[in-house]
Amino acid sequence: MTSTPTTPAPTTPAPATPEAPAAAAPADAAPALRPPVEAAAEVARGALLVDVRSAGGRASHGEIPGSTLLDRTDLDALFGPAHAPVISIDTPVVVVCGSENGSRPVAEALAARGYTVSHVDGGFPAWRDAGLPAEPPTDAPA
Repeated sequence: MTSTPTTPAPTTPAPATPEAPAAAAPADAAPALRPPVEAAAEVARGALLVDVRSAGGRASHGEIPGSTLLDRTDLDALFGPAHAPVISIDTPVVVVCGSENGSRPVAEALAARGYTVSHVDGGFPAWRDAGLPAEPPTDAPA
């Protein structure tokens, strides 16, 4: 008797329902470092773009239209406390700073809360230099 090998059916995660919310990213999931064009594509697909640069940094270098501003030391101000998020854990997040060294700690903290997070390789300067939407600086150089 010969047996025919079977191929397991592909599995698709069940959609989120009130009874069974979608699974969050694992708490140990590292945030992805994305080139600016890839990060912009994520935003175009619905990711929340969060700019964690200081007011002075935005004034001297420019802003990204439509980004949400956040003090990187106060994630709860935008996301709510980790135990009761006000932004759905299913919302992908893209973090930008002046460099990936500034965005990485914020991205890691959000990933630890369960968000799917990426941050921009090269930060805002790379975003701007890639020709992506950016407002000019409001502070004239000295």
